[in-house]
Amino acid sequence: MAGLEHRPVLASASGSTVVDTGGREYLDFQSGQMGAALGHRHPRVMAAIAESTRTIVHASNTMLNRPRLLLHERLGRLLTPPLQKSLFLVSGSDSIEASVDLARNATGGHDILGLHDGLHGSTSLVSRSLSFGWQRSKHAAVAPGTSAILTPDCYRCPVATRYPGCDFLCLKTSFELADANFTAKPAAVIAEPVLSAGGVIVPPPGYVQALRRACDERGMLLIFDEAQTGLGKSGKMFCYEHEDVVPDVMALSKHFGGGLPISAVCTTAALAEQAVRRGYFATRSHATDPILCAAGLASLDVIVEEDMPGRAARIERRMKGALTEMAKKFEIIGDIRGRGVLLGVELVTDRERKTPANQEADAIARHCLDNGLIFQVRGSHGRTNVLRFVPPMVTTDAEVERALSILNDAFTAVAR
Repeated sequence: MAGLEHRPVLASASGSTVVDTGGREYLDFQSGQMGAALGHRHPRVMAAIAESTRTIVHASNTMLNRPRLLLHERLGRLLTPPLQKSLFLVSGSDSIEASVDLARNATGGHDILGLHDGLHGSTSLVSRSLSFGWQRSKHAAVAPGTSAILTPDCYRCPVATRYPGCDFLCLKTSFELADANFTAKPAAVIAEPVLSAGGVIVPPPGYVQALRRACDERGMLLIFDEAQTGLGKSGKMFCYEHEDVVPDVMALSKHFGGGLPISAVCTTAALAEQAVRRGYFATRSHATDPILCAAGLASLDVIVEEDMPGRAARIERRMKGALTEMAKKFEIIGDIRGRGVLLGVELVTDRERKTPANQEADAIARHCLDNGLIFQVRGSHGRTNVLRFVPPMVTTDAEVERALSILNDAFTAVAR
C-alpha cells in the first residue's frame, strides 16, 4: 500500500481539520489532494449538492441542463478577455489532454513543450507524458511530440547563471534546442504558473512574458495548467494575473467542484471555432452532470463573495513572515517561495552547496504529522526536500499560528 498503512485513516473533515478513526484531529495543510482549498465540506457547496440530489444528479452531455448553463455563464464572467469559452470534464488529467488536443486542432501543429519540473497528471498518456518532473522512464510508453524545456528555477538555475543578468538564458537555450528537434509544426507550450509538485517553483519576473513572446514568434499557443493555482489560491482569481499575461488556453480542476470532481478547459472564441472546424471535441460520461456543475457554481460564488483571493494573500503574508523568521534560526531552510496558499520551503544540508535535505524533510513531515499537522514533501529529479503547504483558504489566524508552532517545534527537534 505504498506506506499508506502507516498513516492515519481519516473518518471525517470540516473546514481546515480532518479527523482520524481514533478521533484525533489534524490541520490539513495539503487541502486533501488540493481539492479542499475552500475547506472540507463548505456549507454553501454542501447545500448546492444536497439540492441537486433532490432535483437532478446526472444528465446526458448531449443535452443542456440548467446548472451547466449557469456555470458556463458564471465562469465566463470571471475570465479575462479574450478568454471566453469553456467546456467541462471530470479530472485534471482530462482537462490537460483536452487542452493539448484543442491546441493541436486550433493550430494544425503537433509538438508540445513542457517545463522539465512540471507535473500535469498521470491518468492519460498525454498528461503523464508532459509530467517531466516524474521522470517519464517509469511509464511503459509516452506520447509522441512531447518534449521538455528548462524550468526557470532561480534557486537552482539549470544553466548556472543568476537572475536578472541571465536574460532568461534557460528559455533561449531551450528554444534553440526545441527548434532543432521539432518533428512537425509546433502547437503549444504548457506550464503551471507556479510549479507545484515539482517544488513550488515561481518563475522570475518577466519570464512568462518572454515565454509568451517565444510562443508568438513560432505560432504556438500558451497553455496554463491552473489546477493548483487558479480560482483564488495564488492571491488573485487566476495566477496568470500576477504575470500580466493571458494564456490562450487554461485548464482548471482541483477545488473547482468544492470537493467533487469537475474540470474545465477555457479558451478564446476564435480558437474554439478553429479547433471545432478541424473536428475537435472532448467529453466524458459524467462531464456535465448537474450535481458537479451545481458544486462548481457554489464554489465560484464562495470564491468571489467570501473573497478567497484576499484570504489567500493574507495567509501568504503571515506564513512567509513567520518562515523568514524561522530561517534566521534554522540553517536547514534554504529558500522560501510560493504564492497565496501554495507555499514551499526548500531544505538543504548546506546553504552554499544547496545539498538537498531529503531525509530531514521527511523527518520534519513525520514529526508534524505526529503532532497534528499534515502537508506533503515535494520536489523532482531525485530531490524530495521541499515542504509544500497548501492550507485551505478558510483557515483561521489561530489555525495558521498553531500550524506554525508545530512546524517550529519540528525544526527544533530535527534540525538542531
